[in-house]
Formats: sequence, structure tokens, C-alpha cells
Amino acid sequence: MIPISHEVYRMDRELMKGSIDILLLSEIITQDKYGFEIMESLKKKSADTYYMSEGTLYTALKRNELKGLVVSYWTKVKGSGRRKYYHITDAGCTQLIKQLAEWQKLNSIIRRCSALNEKSSC
Repeated sequence: MIPISHEVYRMDRELMKGSIDILLLSEIITQDKYGFEIMESLKKKSADTYYMSEGTLYTALKRNELKGLVVSYWTKVKGSGRRKYYHITDAGCTQLIKQLAEWQKLNSIIRRCSALNEKSSC
């Protein structure tokens, strides 16, 4: 196994593009959240190795909303106006399950095909 230092490791943007929707839908599967809350949760859960910009986040949320995978609603918050929360739909849950299964298959293929394993010198 290749050791990874959290201090120097940053997720490759191209690699992560295919995971954005999985990450977003996973964040709201158990609880509705607002945008900044989603960003902070992803950052914390990844031990600061993954950062999603506001532009990426809100573009992805809007795209998923147009697809019917997410719905949004506004809530008043004491002292700070309103917040837009996001909720996963039944179609979003179905899509998440499908994408996670595909991700697992791809991950398995990469592990089997990768030359970087316990026997490599890297």
C-alpha cells in the first residue's frame, strides 16, 4: 500500500470531477444541509484533503436540482436572514446507489490492474 501524507496530498481535480455528485448526494442523504454546511462537512470528513469551491458546489447543486435529484427550499434563520437548504429526492437516492455501485466497480478494477501494490518499490 502506498503511504499518503495528509500534508502534501491534494485530490487531483480531473479525478474528482466524476465524484462531485456522489459526494454532494451523500452529504444530504441523512439530513438536509445548506451549501456552506456541505462544503465544510466535505472538508472535515476528508481531513482537509478535499476542497470544493463555492462555484463548483452551487453549479453541481443546480445541475442536480434540474435533474430532479435534489430539491431546495428557503428557511429563515434567526439573526442571519435566510438559508437555502438542499434535500435529496427519491430519484437522487436511486442515482446515488447506482453511482456508488459504479464507483465500487471502478475502484476494484483499478486495484486489480494497478502496478502499484505491495510488491512495487514506489
